[in-house]
Amino acid sequence: MRLFAVVDGCLQLFFQATANNCERLQTTANGSSLPRMTDWQYVTLTFSLVAITLSVIALGHLLTHQRDHRSAAFWVAIIVLSPFLGACLYGLLGINFIRRRGQQYRGGIGPAYRDPVPTCPLFVHGDAERSERDGSLAVTLDRISRFNFSSGNSIVPFINGDEAMPAMIAAIREAKSSVALSSYIFEATGIGAEFVDALDAACKRGVQVRVIVDDAGTRYSWPPVTKVLSERGVPVERFMPNRFILRLLTMNLRNHKKVLVVDGCIAFTGGMNIREGNMLARHPGHPVQDLQFKLTGPVVTQIQRVFAEDWIFCSGEALDEKLWFPEIAPTGNVHGLGIVDGPDEDYEVMPTALFAALSAARHQVCIVTPYFLPPVTLLAALKLCATRGVDVTIITPAKNNIPFVAWAARTLYGELLHAGCRIYESPAPFDHSKLLLIDDAWSILGSTNWDPRSLRLNFEFNVACHNTALVTRLKAIVDQKKAISAEITEAMLENLPLKEQLRNGFARLFIPVL
Repeated sequence: MRLFAVVDGCLQLFFQATANNCERLQTTANGSSLPRMTDWQYVTLTFSLVAITLSVIALGHLLTHQRDHRSAAFWVAIIVLSPFLGACLYGLLGINFIRRRGQQYRGGIGPAYRDPVPTCPLFVHGDAERSERDGSLAVTLDRISRFNFSSGNSIVPFINGDEAMPAMIAAIREAKSSVALSSYIFEATGIGAEFVDALDAACKRGVQVRVIVDDAGTRYSWPPVTKVLSERGVPVERFMPNRFILRLLTMNLRNHKKVLVVDGCIAFTGGMNIREGNMLARHPGHPVQDLQFKLTGPVVTQIQRVFAEDWIFCSGEALDEKLWFPEIAPTGNVHGLGIVDGPDEDYEVMPTALFAALSAARHQVCIVTPYFLPPVTLLAALKLCATRGVDVTIITPAKNNIPFVAWAARTLYGELLHAGCRIYESPAPFDHSKLLLIDDAWSILGSTNWDPRSLRLNFEFNVACHNTALVTRLKAIVDQKKAISAEITEAMLENLPLKEQLRNGFARLFIPVL
């Protein structure tokens, strides 16, 4: 809050100085009168002084705290061209006010972040080179994450809400001790009403239930699901709720995680929100394709830990009992690692993890994402992969639910295609899936999109997995998507109408804040 104190002090000084100076301007040194300043002139002078003060403070903070030089250049231009509006926008959208707070609330949770001794597995294959490569990436991801790799996990993909939602609701209905649910969007109607009923029934039979919904996500439907759950007695919290003016400072920071943990030993995560649009068989008005995953095994403890961190952040209650963190036996042969990212981390975790994964690729890279606006480092890594002979496939929707993002994304296609990447645009319904496959062994699944908001501003959760059978299953899903998608070529981009090129080029200017 030091920044606000400085701004407040400066504004008071300037208002006082303005009043004094204006008073002095009424009379010269010899006492002769000058024309009195009008009220409008007072307002103009005051506003100008305030704008200059705010722009100087914003530029000072920008030059000393902004890590991304491209984003810094964008904000400098905005502030210089429009001192008052630019400084206000930077204060609302460009400053991280909660990075250090993350370390405070994590200390109130029982289980340790990492094992006392790192237990990253050594992946042994008949091919010594492949063994070395997989082991190297495993060590890198293990060091990037706040958790350690765990062995003995099982991961099952669900395609669209028609498969995922009934399985999630069934798990809640069968819960015996605890249910932890976090979602960015959670509608109270349609399939969401079935979740509400299941959570309410679990509470009534004595199951400990905790629900987190992002504050911005509650505004996608009416009535807010938080109100409905509260009226039924289900413990629920909004993530960073609206607190009038103070909420403006964090309006761009959202909890984008999608996590359900039942009895501390069964988890669901991925990119799927709880909304009727995911139920394609019901023919909703705005259908959405997506992927969700069921996980069992020791990695579930990491997922539960992530929820517990968010819950103590929202409510102050620590979920550190055996009820929430039971001992979990191995259930499969997938090596899994939870990767948490958000503006409360000390550095950008997911961009670093994605860069490491791309650097380790030798044969194939498959990316499925609804929003494709990678930062310059990941853009360079993708082009380098293709240059090295890696088969790079990128699948993104042909018609985006945020057209401005799609326009900006298409300005990045040319350099990727020129380097040898292959880009496909999938047909309707809108595909919200998020997936990264590396060679025939690695997959990264979860909530992160390939755009600045997701990679720098949102609170996200992903799981890095090592298992050939899992990659084979996921590759089949990707191939099905690719088979019905249209491949983009350099010739198609060159033949775009001029008005579309201008539109896309204008959208590209805003990539740092999209």
